[in-house]
Amino acid sequence: MKTAASFRLVLVTAPDLKTARVLTRAALTARLVACANLVPKIESHYRWQGKIESGAEVLILFKTTKGQLAALEKLILARHPYDTPEFVALPLAAGSRKYLAWLAESCG
Repeated sequence: MKTAASFRLVLVTAPDLKTARVLTRAALTARLVACANLVPKIESHYRWQGKIESGAEVLILFKTTKGQLAALEKLILARHPYDTPEFVALPLAAGSRKYLAWLAESCG
């Protein structure tokens, strides 16, 4: 049984639901993630090319293994429409044994 430290929660923002769904389907099809949650209508504020910008985005929360992280990043960077897409991976500190077993089985 893998421990929680073997898994990652990956945050990726997308410009719209259509793009988020395409990225999610590609990651699931490639078995790089166990699941993804799409959180629409977030409001992002950021500095870009010397200016403060804002806009509506969709947040994708990918659940994956540490071992699939590099391949997931490669897929997202290759298919994402942004010049510099967000790709932030957070380690898990804990999780239920049954859920972690499902994550491990579903990735790869």
